Amino acid sequence: MSRILLIGPPGAGKSTVGAALSVHLSRSFLDTDALIVEKSGKSITDIFVVEGEAAFRALEFETLAEVLLKDDVVVSLGGGAPVSEAAQEAISRSGSQVVFLDVSLATAAPRVGFNRDRPLLLGNPRAQWQSLSDKRRPIYEKLANITIKVDEMEVSAIVEQIAKGVL
Repeated sequence: MSRILLIGPPGAGKSTVGAALSVHLSRSFLDTDALIVEKSGKSITDIFVVEGEAAFRALEFETLAEVLLKDDVVVSLGGGAPVSEAAQEAISRSGSQVVFLDVSLATAAPRVGFNRDRPLLLGNPRAQWQSLSDKRRPIYEKLANITIKVDEMEVSAIVEQIAKGVL
């Protein structure tokens, strides 16, 4: 079985769904943001503030390349992980099942909180989220084998829908 990549904007539930899906499918779960924090010993916000977005994106791409070498895993990608051309190419060539968890601002807002470690959502977080989502949506749609509108769905229903679509 190939790896399953979960993509989507902040608040889509990638980490929550990924953890539940990995249990359902008896696979390991990897979260690229958590791996970056573990590898660097710094929070995502600290990397952005101290080293800059370019340094974070380099770490993110390195981490993406590493997880694409693993089989039989469920992977939650950070919202920006698939955005670069190099990342899109690597994902496309990987043979992974890519699931876009599509979510509206209304659903994402309470999940994200807009006051936590979201460095790209500083300033007007709702407007920033919408802007990022609008820019990234075509990339998510292009990469996805499966798109699920998660707004009104429970985690268990999302997991079932993904499992049916990838097996």
